[in-house]
Amino acid sequence: MDIHEYQAKELLTKFGVSIAPGGLAYSPEQAVYRAKEIGGNKWVVKAQIHSGARGKAGGVKVCTSEDEVLAAATEMLGRTLVTHQTGPQGKVVYRLYVEEGADIEREIYVALVLDRVKQRVAMVVSSEGGMDIEEVAATNPDAIIRTEIEPQVGLTDFQAREIAFKLNLPPALITQAVKTFKGAYRSFTELDATMVEINPLVVTKGGHIRALDAKMAFDSNALFRRPQIAELRDKSQEDPRETAASDYGLSYVGLDGDIGCMINGAGLAMASLDMIKHKGGEPANFLDIGGGASPERVAKAFELVLADEGVKAFLVNIFAGINRCDWIAEGIVQAFKQVEVKVPLVVRLSGTNVEQGQKIIDESGLPIISAHTLAEAAEKVVEARNQAVGA
Repeated sequence: MDIHEYQAKELLTKFGVSIAPGGLAYSPEQAVYRAKEIGGNKWVVKAQIHSGARGKAGGVKVCTSEDEVLAAATEMLGRTLVTHQTGPQGKVVYRLYVEEGADIEREIYVALVLDRVKQRVAMVVSSEGGMDIEEVAATNPDAIIRTEIEPQVGLTDFQAREIAFKLNLPPALITQAVKTFKGAYRSFTELDATMVEINPLVVTKGGHIRALDAKMAFDSNALFRRPQIAELRDKSQEDPRETAASDYGLSYVGLDGDIGCMINGAGLAMASLDMIKHKGGEPANFLDIGGGASPERVAKAFELVLADEGVKAFLVNIFAGINRCDWIAEGIVQAFKQVEVKVPLVVRLSGTNVEQGQKIIDESGLPIISAHTLAEAAEKVVEARNQAVGA
């Protein structure tokens, strides 16, 4: 689960990370009021969407007067920002963050991520802040400092100091840097985060270290024990298909293709997507209905896939181990009667009670295309998709 910049900053301050004064605004007039509250003669108006590269898309404006704040807020609110992270559909701006402008002397990149291979939290730091870390890795890999953190010990003072020394920070800032690095690490571990990114972490001309931007992502499986994090969720920033799926406890990821998929088991789902690609098709989604799906759950998954107007054909691929093919078949028949199915449907069943399940499908009288192997199912759904598009 992702959260907004202003939310990430509020969390980080509780762990000792310094930020600039700022406030949230939902209207141009409120943005001006926030600027007056902050004071000074320079402010930054930032669009709050779940995406990086907002500045390149016009979502970050530096203002030196209240009129400029008003104009920037008016331009951003209600606008759809398109970045390389949002995709071509973009994200709509519903709220702004107005922040005190900083006199920047230097910018640094700091991130904490999971190294799943080494089963460690890794701190990635770069002397070239304010840039995409992928670009830095490609153009100047020597600028990246990577530190692996022992989970039983945590980020130690000497590790944090060593990072600060490698960044060539002046001695007067070492203590601030250590406090910032350790605070970011504590927020990561104590809030069940999967990523904490501060880009840039700036050194101001006044000798302060501040987080000028912040992104945090959290393990959705741990939200049950982090209610203060769960309540920060903004569904307006999520794929509506994925939001609807999560409300029913389904694992769904929207993709860019036009072949809808309903599969049980993540491994089988990935194999099915690969086979569809191998046969020349493009999956519209990843949807794992789980091992114990009831007919009602299958019907809900059906509705979810068919709600995507871009779907031109539909593949149901079920291997029933702890589940039963007859339950799945009943759910398919039930869903077919409840939902108007306008696209070709290919069903492949295998495993427990497969004969009973196939009998239910065959005797339903519904226009369902049956398949017996994964390769056959993928081939038939791609062929059906091509015929539907051609027609």
